[in-house]
Parts: sequence; C-alpha cells; structure tokens
Amino acid sequence: MRTRTPFTCTVALVAASLLGAAGCAGNDPSDAAADTAPRTVKPVAGCGAGGWTDPSDLAPDRDPARCDKGAPAPQPLAEKRKITVATGTLSAEYVAPLQVAVAKGEFAKEGLDVSLKVLPTPDALPLLAKGDVDAQWAAPEAAVMNGINGGFAIKWVAGNFSPDPTSKSGLWVRLKDGESADHVDMAGRKLGTMIGKGSVIAYPMDTSLKKHGGGLDRISFQQLGSADVLTALQNGGVDSAWLLDPVWRKVDGDKKYAFLGGQPVGEPLGGLLFGPNLLNKDPDAGVAFLRAYIRTVNTYFAGDYKSDPAFVAELAGLMKTDEATLRSTPSMRMDWEIRKGTTDRLQKAYADSGVSTGDPVPEDKAVDRAMYGEAVGHKP
Repeated sequence: MRTRTPFTCTVALVAASLLGAAGCAGNDPSDAAADTAPRTVKPVAGCGAGGWTDPSDLAPDRDPARCDKGAPAPQPLAEKRKITVATGTLSAEYVAPLQVAVAKGEFAKEGLDVSLKVLPTPDALPLLAKGDVDAQWAAPEAAVMNGINGGFAIKWVAGNFSPDPTSKSGLWVRLKDGESADHVDMAGRKLGTMIGKGSVIAYPMDTSLKKHGGGLDRISFQQLGSADVLTALQNGGVDSAWLLDPVWRKVDGDKKYAFLGGQPVGEPLGGLLFGPNLLNKDPDAGVAFLRAYIRTVNTYFAGDYKSDPAFVAELAGLMKTDEATLRSTPSMRMDWEIRKGTTDRLQKAYADSGVSTGDPVPEDKAVDRAMYGEAVGHKP
C-alpha cells in the first residue's frame, strides 16, 4: 500500500483552501470585465526589437529580452495605488529585483506603494485568489495550477530568472561512504525542500533524480523553511536538498557533497503571479507594476551586475546575506519573459508525482504575456 507524502497532503489542503474561497474570488462578474476590454499598446522608447523575444526560443544560450537602461519610462497612475506582494523569502537572490525596485523608488515612480510580505506559498495562495494580496512572487506550483483548474483568476504574468550556465543552484546530495559524484543511488533518500513534489523544481529535479536511480516516486520529502534547508543537509536531517544561489556555495568544494543538476538554462520557472485585483479590476496598476519591475531589471540587472562591488554590497544588505558568499556565485540571468510550454512541462512532472488534480490547465489559462508585452510596447 502506498503512503501519501506530506506534500501531497499540502497541495490538497491548499487546493481545498482555494476552493473554499470560491465565494470570495473569481466569481464576481466585475473580475472578468477587463478581460474583454481592448487595451491600447503603443511603442515604448528604449524598448525596440530587443524588448521582446520569441517565447518558443528555448535555446540555452539565447539572450534575454532587454530594453535600454531606465526603460520603459515611468507612467505614473492618476491615483496612488497600494500593492501587497507575498513572497516566500527575502533572502534569495531571485527576489532582489523586487527589493531593489522598492529601495530605488522604481515602484513609487509609477504611483505605486508596494510592500513585500513574507508568507509561505500555501498561506499566500488563498489570499491571492480572494484579493487579500495583489500579487505573489512565486511560481506556477501544482497548487496554483489546481486552483486555476477550479476557476480562479490567477495567472503567471512575468518570469524571474534563469541560472548562469556555471551556477550549481539545484539538487545537492550528501554522499555516503564509497559514493562519488559520478555514481549516487538516490532511491530511498530523503530530500529537504520548501515545497516538495508540488514545486516547480519537480520538473528539473525529476530529470536529475532519474539519472541516479531515483525519481520523484522513489524518494521521500521533508518540508523545511528556506533558512533550514542547508542546515538540515549539513546536520544529517535530510540526505539531499535543492539549494539556491548563493546558498550552494556553502557546500561547493566539500567532498562530502555532490551536485546532481539544476534548473534548465534559459527557462525561468517562476516569477510574478497576479490575482483578480491586478489582472481584472485594476490592470493599469498591473502594467505599471510590471513596467517598474522590467525597468529595474534593465537598469540594475541587465548583465553581470556582480561586477559592481558597490551594488553587490547593496544587494547583500537588502538580502541580509554575507557579501562574500553573494559575490562568489555568478550573476543570475534576470528574465521577465515566460517561455512557451513551461507550464505544460511542469504539469507533466506534477502528474508523474501524483500531486495534480483534474485535466492539465491550457497555457492560455495559466499564462498572460500581454501585460509585460504592453509594458515594453510589444503588440501581439
């Protein structure tokens, strides 16, 4: 008899929470009104052909979309708007563009008063669906897709990053006696992660596991806080863990550990989720938010941002992390665009691991590229 993992239960509980919110979100006729209202897309100075790339381009060495520094220019809203963004952590580097946008006043230039609120993904999703938070810096996890399947106005509207080819952000294992990085038996191991089988890392993680005799159905999971994943790996609480930039530097070079694989190069797996407030009720504010985010990437994260010592020191302060550790990892490829078919590949991994419910969600129900397209002046 097969035992359900705690993560299967977690996803089910989140889905139940979303369905329980049905009377509060997603069913208001006004939520859908903006979906049918045409929006005018005008050319944007500084965001020419380079401000948009073909979503079907999955080449690992593709150049991410970029506008000029300072572009797209702010277009302040007529009335100031308060926006709350939920995020699972503020210490991970992929959250840095949001923190910099707040610190440098990029959101304020758009007439947005943005606050970042740390909430675990399972807690934030029902709030996003109900409109109690406006956006979530997360990913199209299994619980998100299950919620969309239930009829909720949640969409993935912008990407976050893809790793540098030299990055070792990904699956790490503590080696047993006699094992080497070339031959690791992952079957039966315990893996520490913030979310588990329902996370977007299920897609690259399953690929890495299968190369070493594992697979999502052949390991067990232990859910941990973002600050506890590395500690559990080091003290033996788990056998393996998915370590993000720059955390993996803490074990890199230590012969007790081995790196087994990471996120596909050139394919963001997470980013910004909008709920009904910014998707439908106030899309002007949604586009303004994306405009500020994209401008922040173009201004501060366009290339090798870690080549600037002063900026690295500033990032370390915002992230409350060690400056030397942050400097020791390559710059991420910050990327606001979403690749074609990513949600399909993710859902296949969720189905393989048994945490998805219902039929697969079509991409057009889960992804909205129009808002960031409008922000850079791209007409579909």
